[in-house]
Amino acid sequence: MDEGKPAKANWWSRPSGESAPGQEAPVSGREAPASAPAPGEGAAGANPAGAGTGTDAGGDFELERPRAVPGRAEGGADGNAGGAVEDVGGVDGDVSGADGDVGDEGDFELPLPLAAPEPVTPVEADPPPLHDPDPYSTPPYGHPGPWAPAPPVQHPAVTPAHGTAVPEPLAPAEDPWRRYDPWAPVVSPLQQNGAAPVGGRPGARRRGLAVGAVLLALLSGGIGGAVGSYLERHDGDGDRIQLSQAGKDESVGRAPDSVAGIAARALPSVVTLHVRGGGAEGTGTGFVLDGRGHILTNNHVVEAAGAGGKVTVTFSGGETAEAEIVGRDGGYDLAVVRVTGVDGLRPVVLGNSDNVAVGDPVVAIGAPFDLANTVTSGIISAKERPITAGGDSEDSSDVSYVDALQTDASINPGNSGGPLLDAEARVVGINSAIRSADSGSGLDGTQAGSIGLGFAIPINQGKRVAEELINTGRATHPVIGVTLDMDYTGDGARVGTQGNDGGSPVTKGGPGDRAGLQAGDVITGVDGRRVHSGEELIVRIRAHRPGDRLELSLLRGGRQRTVSLVLGSSGGK
Repeated sequence: MDEGKPAKANWWSRPSGESAPGQEAPVSGREAPASAPAPGEGAAGANPAGAGTGTDAGGDFELERPRAVPGRAEGGADGNAGGAVEDVGGVDGDVSGADGDVGDEGDFELPLPLAAPEPVTPVEADPPPLHDPDPYSTPPYGHPGPWAPAPPVQHPAVTPAHGTAVPEPLAPAEDPWRRYDPWAPVVSPLQQNGAAPVGGRPGARRRGLAVGAVLLALLSGGIGGAVGSYLERHDGDGDRIQLSQAGKDESVGRAPDSVAGIAARALPSVVTLHVRGGGAEGTGTGFVLDGRGHILTNNHVVEAAGAGGKVTVTFSGGETAEAEIVGRDGGYDLAVVRVTGVDGLRPVVLGNSDNVAVGDPVVAIGAPFDLANTVTSGIISAKERPITAGGDSEDSSDVSYVDALQTDASINPGNSGGPLLDAEARVVGINSAIRSADSGSGLDGTQAGSIGLGFAIPINQGKRVAEELINTGRATHPVIGVTLDMDYTGDGARVGTQGNDGGSPVTKGGPGDRAGLQAGDVITGVDGRRVHSGEELIVRIRAHRPGDRLELSLLRGGRQRTVSLVLGSSGGK
């Protein structure tokens, strides 16, 4: 399209004056025109698509606002001092889209029909440009980019140094939205004290931080849960999950004085008794006394088998054997049975109940509620606790009087006859009675539960009775030879006014007669220990052997006296 005509200079890149011969005028990023156009040529003769009306060649002028032309893009129009240039191609403002103008002879086609231009008053010469060429080539002073709308002309501001903020120009009051740029950056001073920026909403920064923290926590939790779930389902080695456990070769030994150590030593000597006879049956406990098969237990455990009944012994290892009753005594509530044809018996070691102190640890073994080999532990709660049990017969011959050891080790029905062991696994008592919350004593077959009040016959008394039962089949009882008034409610034990046969309450020639006891005397102590009732006096006497000497404190006629006597003996039942 170039036919040798000089190129037309745009108004924003024209020099302020004519260049010297052979010297080019500086332009922003463009070549200078080859020659200056003739006056009036660049406006009227070269641009038929649009025209500008010049007023004064050297004065200010205003460009007409771009008008929407049907079928043409808005970004293609631009104006200069000589007239309006139509830019269909969107490059240099010419209709042809290159360097030629409308007046050039060329074959080009307009994409859409254009409206007839308005008459343009020609001007004699192009006015000088308003400003020097822009070195940065930025619109509206540089060359407009493709399809960029021509902005309204305004006085330019000084180009700021790089990196500094540019103050926003004040919008005209009459048109506040004309220069509104929604994408313009918000310039605000930096804050070092954490306060909100000027003009910001109060708490916006804190809310933003809180929202960010919540999102971070949710993200972390989700990632952690996913990782944990994956690791749980997929072992590192691809195998199933296996939990750690102590090895079989780990030592299982226990200290000899621990509950486990005591139980390990004593359990082979403890047996469970199953008794049937007289239409009744029951379960109790016993322990081996010697290698001949003698076993000590309570009288009330085997009492049902006394008249042709059957006693079966089960050892801790599960072996069973039949047993026969050697002897029993209701007054002490003790009995001895014997098994035969059994090898490998392990007798218990007997301790000394006089050496037991309150607070000493103890272990009880038995078969509570037919649960064999049950081990419980506790302490000695009290010593020399006088108790009586039994008394179902009319003559009260089955009442037992025990100067017992009290323990809080759990004892229940089925524990009767089992051993109470000290820290050396030695037997210090025979578990015989409990105190329950209801009316049952636990000795007559009632299923009374333990409330931490258990009673055991001291082994010193049990040893003597067991020896007599094994040797003679009968046990002797120490006596003082008097009849007591069991209905007396005062403090102490009072000698009755008559005996059981209606005679004298003091047996003639007996221990009490020789010591000078009389009817109506109130015995208040034995060997310096206070006595509060007739039952308690019997318990204190039963705690001794026949032939032992006792010191009795008594009250006669309002005067305190002390007498000495030697205990006699009576055959037990």
